[in-house]
Amino acid sequence: MIDVLILPGLFGSGEGHWQQHWLQDQPGSRCVAQDDWDHPNLDNWLLRLEEAGEAYLVAHSLGCLLAARLAGRSAARRVKGALLVAPCDLPVTENLHPGHISFGAMPTAPLPFPSIVVGSMNDAYMTVDRLTLFGRLWNAETRNIGLAGHINIASGFGRWRNGYRMLDALKTQARGRRQSFSMPPAFAM
Repeated sequence: MIDVLILPGLFGSGEGHWQQHWLQDQPGSRCVAQDDWDHPNLDNWLLRLEEAGEAYLVAHSLGCLLAARLAGRSAARRVKGALLVAPCDLPVTENLHPGHISFGAMPTAPLPFPSIVVGSMNDAYMTVDRLTLFGRLWNAETRNIGLAGHINIASGFGRWRNGYRMLDALKTQARGRRQSFSMPPAFAM
């Protein structure tokens, strides 16, 4: 079984957050931890992610940007797919939480693994226009789930069963992609 790596956002995903439920509900799930969730260190966190091995990524907010940082790095080949939920826009997040993060510029490179970006129409951390832009830049399928805020506890997302279905769809998409790439040359037309 391929692991599911949980990548929380700034301040971590506290008790009751849908990612905490996933850690309990999804066999093989584990969190890629940060030493200080209030002041995450990008380099250390990225190193931990790169050392984690083959997995699907399930990221929220700032964790989505960590996943996007894998583009162009050798560890990206071990990522089977990524579910990127409510990505944050760095300039907005830095303004809302001054002094808490130092992640540089927004990652813009296409992701080399199947990805679904999930956002909402009223997320204070990223507008729908920016969500669409980054979905396109990251070469990811983009899903707008309506008026869902930041898709966290404050917006009513505890155990998020639709998210499980999105991860299952991503896994199916990733398996289909692998099969299409593993076809013998004589049959690939």
